[in-house]
Amino acid sequence: MVVNNDYFKLTNYLEKEWVPFHKDNAPLLYPEHLRNEIDKLNETIFHDINNGVYKCGFAQSQDAYEEAYETLFARLDEFEERLSTNRFLLGEYITDSDVRLYATLVRFDVAYYNKFNTNRQLISQYKHLWGYARDLYQTPGFGDTTDFDAIKKHYHTSITIDPTNTSVKILPKGPNLSGWNSEHHRHVLSNQSDKFLRKMEV
Repeated sequence: MVVNNDYFKLTNYLEKEWVPFHKDNAPLLYPEHLRNEIDKLNETIFHDINNGVYKCGFAQSQDAYEEAYETLFARLDEFEERLSTNRFLLGEYITDSDVRLYATLVRFDVAYYNKFNTNRQLISQYKHLWGYARDLYQTPGFGDTTDFDAIKKHYHTSITIDPTNTSVKILPKGPNLSGWNSEHHRHVLSNQSDKFLRKMEV
C-alpha cells in the first residue's frame, strides 16, 4: 500500500516515480523538456481555477467572493484566448496541465456554476474552452472515467457550504449533458493524429 497526501504533486509522482509500472507506449504527460512550463502553468491553474472556484464558493465575505470571482473569470478568459490557437494548453499534445484543468472544467456547469456562485457564464458558453473540454472528454481516460451523476450528488447534496442550512437537499435535473459528445473540430489546430506524446517517440 502507498500513502501520499501531497495532492499538488501527486500526478507528477505518478508520471515520474511510477514510470516502471506504466503500460508500454504509455503517454508522456510530464515530458522533461516541458516540465518548467508545466509547473508554472499548474501553479496558475491550481490557485486561480482549481482552487479559485472554492474561493468563490466558500468566501466569508462579499469582497472575498468578488475578488475570487474576478480572478477566476479573468483566468478563464485568458485560457479561452490561449486555446483559440492551441489545441491543448502547451501545444499539440495533452500534458499534466490539461488533466488538471479538465478536473475543474468538467464540474463547472453541473456544480460550480450555481452551487459555488461562479455564474458569469457556463463553460459551454465559451467557444474554445468548450471545444477543448469536449476534446478531452472524448479522449480515452477522460470521459470514460467521468461520472456526472456522482459529481452532481456530491456537490448538491453532500457538500454543505452553509452549515446552518438544514433544508432538504435538492438534486438538479439539468443541465443537458448530451453536448459533451458533440463534434468539437479541435483537430484543425493540430498536425498530430495522436493526442499524446508517447515514450517511444522521445
